[in-house]
Amino acid sequence: MNKWGKTVAVFGLSAMLTTGPSFVTSTAQAAAVTKEIQVVLDDIPLNLGVKPVVKDNFTMVPFRSLAQALGIDVSWDSKTKSVRAKGSVNGANREVVLRLGQKVAEVDGKPVKLTAAPLIVNEQVLIPLGFFGAQFGATVSWNGATSTVKIVSARSQMHLRAFYALKSFAQRSRIASMDSVAFGWARIDEKGELTLEGKDYYWPEAAGDVTPESIVKDADAQGAKPYLMVYSVDGKNELTTMLSDETLRSRSIENIVRIAQENGFGGVLLDFEGLGLNLDAASQQKLLNDYATVIASKLKETGIKLSLAVPPPNGAYKGYDYRTLATVADDLVVMAYDYQPQGPSGHTPEPNAKVEEAVQMLLKAGVAKSKLLLGISLWSETTNSVDDKLGIAKRYGLKGAAFWRLTFYGDDFANAIDKTATRIGSSN
Repeated sequence: MNKWGKTVAVFGLSAMLTTGPSFVTSTAQAAAVTKEIQVVLDDIPLNLGVKPVVKDNFTMVPFRSLAQALGIDVSWDSKTKSVRAKGSVNGANREVVLRLGQKVAEVDGKPVKLTAAPLIVNEQVLIPLGFFGAQFGATVSWNGATSTVKIVSARSQMHLRAFYALKSFAQRSRIASMDSVAFGWARIDEKGELTLEGKDYYWPEAAGDVTPESIVKDADAQGAKPYLMVYSVDGKNELTTMLSDETLRSRSIENIVRIAQENGFGGVLLDFEGLGLNLDAASQQKLLNDYATVIASKLKETGIKLSLAVPPPNGAYKGYDYRTLATVADDLVVMAYDYQPQGPSGHTPEPNAKVEEAVQMLLKAGVAKSKLLLGISLWSETTNSVDDKLGIAKRYGLKGAAFWRLTFYGDDFANAIDKTATRIGSSN
C-alpha cells in the first residue's frame, strides 16, 4: 500500500489563526487534549476520522480527510518527502508543493514562505492550515469558546439546473443563470397515457409573443439545456399501469421522444414518483429499469439526453434501483427533501444530516458522483440554509444541484447561491 494511504496528514492551525509556538514534536505532547475540537465545513460538522487536538495553541486536524472534503487531490512523495496538493480556485488550477523541514512552499511553481515547516509526527504530515486555506480559497476561523474550527470552502463551479413549473413564468429571466432547465409541461395521467393537459403539469398557453416554444429556444441559446419534464405519481397505480402495459409503455416513449424532438428539447427528465411504497419494491425497480433502458436508447438515437428525478434512498419509496438508473441515464436528480412536514409558509430547512446521509447512500450504492445532482427545495430552504445543501454537493464532488423550483428563485436566493456556487457555463 502507498505510504500516503497509511498516513493521515494533518494541518497545523494556531488557535487565533496567527503565528504561534512551534509544532507538536512528541507523542506525549500530541496526546494532550484540553477540549474536544469540532471541525465545521460549510456549516455542517465534518467527521475527519481522527479527533483534532490542541497543543501549544495549535489546533491539529487530519489533512487528508479535510482535503478530500474540499475537493483537493493530495499525494505523498516518499523520495522527496513532499506533499503535493492540486485543486481549483475560481476556475483556475492551483498546485501546492510542501516539503518536510522546509519553510518555503511552491505555489504554481513560485516560492511562498511558510510560518512553519511541514513535518512528520507519529507518521502524520503536519501542514499550516491557514496557509493551505488561503491558497485554495477556503476561509478559516477559530471559535475558542466552542473549540470549533469553522471552514467555508471556496465558491465552486457546478452544474446548476432549475425546474420551470407551477407559475415559474415570472422568473424566466433566471434561466440564464442555469446550465439546464427542466420544463414541467407533461405528465402521465390516471389512465397511464401521456398528456400535455391538466391542472398542474401542462403545456402552457402563449403570453403574447412569448410562447412555450420561444422560451425553450431562448433557454438553449443562453446555454441552459432545455429538458422536457414528464411527471407521474403512482398514487392510484397509474404509473405502475403504464410501466406494466406494453402498449401504454411503448406509446408513452414514442410520444415523449416525438414531443422532445419537435420542440427543440435537448433532454428529457422523468419525474416518476411513488414507486415501491405499497407494491413489491423489486418488481417496481425492474419495471422502471426496463422503461428507462428503452427510452434512453430511443433518445440517444436523436442526441437527446435522459435524466431521472428520484426520491432519496433514506425515504419511504423503495422502488428505485439507483445504480442501474444512473448507468442508463445521463444523470440523476436526488430529491433530498420532504423529510419533515412543512408549515403553511414553508421555509423549514431540510435536516442536513438526512441530506448528507442520502448522498452517502447513493455513492455507496454505486452511483457515480459525476452523475448526481442534489435536488434542493427552495420552498423548504432559507437564504441562510441553502448554502448548507450546496456545501454537501461540493463536499462529495457531485455534478451539481437542481432547484425546485424557479418560482421561488428571486433575488434573495440568487444572491445567496451565487456566493457559494456558479454555473459551469455549458449546457452539457
